[in-house]
Amino acid sequence: MPSKHELRLVELDEDGVNTAFRADVLQGLSEAQKAIPARWLYDDAGSQLFEDITELEEYYPTRAETEILKGRGSDFSEAIGPGRAVVEFGSGSSVKTPLLLSQIAPAAYVPLDISGDFLRASAEELRGKFPGLPVYPVEADFMRRVELPEAVADMPKLGFFPGSTIGNMVPRTATDLLRTMRETLGESSKLLIGMDLVKDPAVLEAAYDDARGITADFNRNLVRRINRELGGTIPVDQLSHEARWNDEFARIEMHLVAQADLAFEVAGRSFAMAAGESIHTENSHKFTRRSGNMLLLAGGWTPVARWLDSEERFSLILAEASIPRSAP
Repeated sequence: MPSKHELRLVELDEDGVNTAFRADVLQGLSEAQKAIPARWLYDDAGSQLFEDITELEEYYPTRAETEILKGRGSDFSEAIGPGRAVVEFGSGSSVKTPLLLSQIAPAAYVPLDISGDFLRASAEELRGKFPGLPVYPVEADFMRRVELPEAVADMPKLGFFPGSTIGNMVPRTATDLLRTMRETLGESSKLLIGMDLVKDPAVLEAAYDDARGITADFNRNLVRRINRELGGTIPVDQLSHEARWNDEFARIEMHLVAQADLAFEVAGRSFAMAAGESIHTENSHKFTRRSGNMLLLAGGWTPVARWLDSEERFSLILAEASIPRSAP
């Protein structure tokens, strides 16, 4: 059960099914290119598998971002300042979030996540590391505007969105999310956001298709979740994981590819896939300085500082809520 400091904003039907999950899956499986939004990869099992991915040799983003957070503490302290409520979009890892919190003297920490059990476990771990810091977990889909706890209403806000999760979205959706974040955080807020950078496609493909098969298991876990929560009959063992570099859109794509003709049901509806057809489960867009700045500006944020790791693989960008203007 949530504690008195927790909010639960996920909509469930009378059977306990996440209605947004069901709607997205049914819509996505009905399209010519089957596709399911990447956020549904992160149930409790998926969240743990992703934590395992971050420790893989091939998966450089977490190490690169952690290097920045460890090495630029004084920069963050000066640029962000103390006394802000840190609102993290997506439950924080045991590594990156404490690095930030320890450097900026926050007034409160508000993790937002759609995976309730993982959210509460992460929040409890942060409470143990920062016993004097108020922690207010909110179980919610942060793709929509979130009403933050009243306890932080009057505090200046810092949004924290690490890991280049913004790259999982197509530009239209990413822009909408950034605008939603601005609405959630309010005027005079700041945003610290991770963006992975364009690099050798071979490095990128290895990062999303590791030799141990953890990423493949992470991808197929989405199907296991569909089968469990939505009464699906999708044959998991007939779907193979594939990571593809799409140069036209500067992104890695994850697909689940049918190894034979398939027929199955989800939530009482029938679907079919031909051999070689795929379910597109994730994009991971990579950015240049200009494309990252353009995306932030389109979403209502003005970049003010940017930091790179020593190998220039990854960037952390600090932005401020843009002041509305009626003309250029």
